[in-house]
Amino acid sequence: MQGEPARRVVITGLGTVSGIGVGTAEFLAGLRSGKSAAKQITAFDTEGFDHATACEIIDFDPGEWIRHLDVQTLGRASQFSVSAARMAVADAGLTEHDLRDVPTLISVGTTDGESRDLDNLVEVEVDQGPEQMDAVVARRVPAGRLSAAIAQEFGLTRVEAVTLPTACAAGNYAIGYGFDAIRGGDVDFALCGGADALCRKTFTGFYRLGTIAPERCQPFDKDRKGILTGEGAGILLLESLESALARGARIYAEVLGYGLNCDAHHPVAPHQDSVARCMRIALENAEVKPEEVDFISAHGTGTKANDVTEARAIRQVFGEDDPPRTVSVKSMIGHTMGAASALAAIACSLALTEGFIPPTINHAETDPECALDVVPNRAVDADVKIVQNNGLAFGGNNAVVIFGKRDTDWS
Repeated sequence: MQGEPARRVVITGLGTVSGIGVGTAEFLAGLRSGKSAAKQITAFDTEGFDHATACEIIDFDPGEWIRHLDVQTLGRASQFSVSAARMAVADAGLTEHDLRDVPTLISVGTTDGESRDLDNLVEVEVDQGPEQMDAVVARRVPAGRLSAAIAQEFGLTRVEAVTLPTACAAGNYAIGYGFDAIRGGDVDFALCGGADALCRKTFTGFYRLGTIAPERCQPFDKDRKGILTGEGAGILLLESLESALARGARIYAEVLGYGLNCDAHHPVAPHQDSVARCMRIALENAEVKPEEVDFISAHGTGTKANDVTEARAIRQVFGEDDPPRTVSVKSMIGHTMGAASALAAIACSLALTEGFIPPTINHAETDPECALDVVPNRAVDADVKIVQNNGLAFGGNNAVVIFGKRDTDWS
């Protein structure tokens, strides 16, 4: 490809497993209506916790989506990722045969991998001894299964399958990886996103940090109490604009560019200048001016450390007077860890296609230290052309992706 211009990269398929809806139509309806997925945790024993609310997915049947693999050989996060990939491929109007013999990338981000299975194995080991641990469950634990299982489900033969463990920014990392692979002509299709399942380990870690909200997530609100953990998967199918036009595919949005950095400033606290730098890298890579961004899908966890730092970084980049409207879909679906920025990317794609900005729900009064228009409680109609999606993670792992509306001049 040396000497050839970089290919434009578009999104033609979406696959969504979330607490507010499974599949694109349900997820879109949930975003528009400001639906909350918050409920009492049933995934694990919560005895001893003063409060135990999360955005758990109830009544999800992976057998509706997974056709070739035995679902019992997959952990819950892998079930989510494979199901979302199946949805994305179907949504893009592709078949297994279309993907089987062409260069394809699978990149899936995660925070916990299959820690839910690992939690259970450790519990059995402690209570009953290692000889009682289930071998089938043990084989499900490697995080690489989140991407490898997608390749196995579709029977792909010319595929790179990678799982990216960059914590809560991992979904955006995975999208950036796919963007580069398509743009450079290395692959024809890329299935990119993130997946995670509720697990006791992560809930307990955030709880002991004092960052779990009792009932609801209120990003950027002056009375916020913290995060709600969540679960799910978001997978996007990326291909070149040329490929999409040639096969008459529906195009949700264009991936304009992205930025990554890692400041390693603190194990859990974000660094304002580093977050601002990552946003500038993304805007420069996308060749987008700050004033052209119509809204920002924020990391927006609902903790003071994140919300104030992120809001200040946004104003540092976009100006104090009139920063873009800034929303957090975590107010609805919780913090889905490695799936967070991938599900937010799908929300951005739908916002561009459908002409609206999703709300930040559970909002009463904006924290003066944040000073942003967070589109409180109700979605608004808007002619959205360019959207920025922020993903920030522990250890200073930051990833920002810029999306653009489909150009009506494309034939």
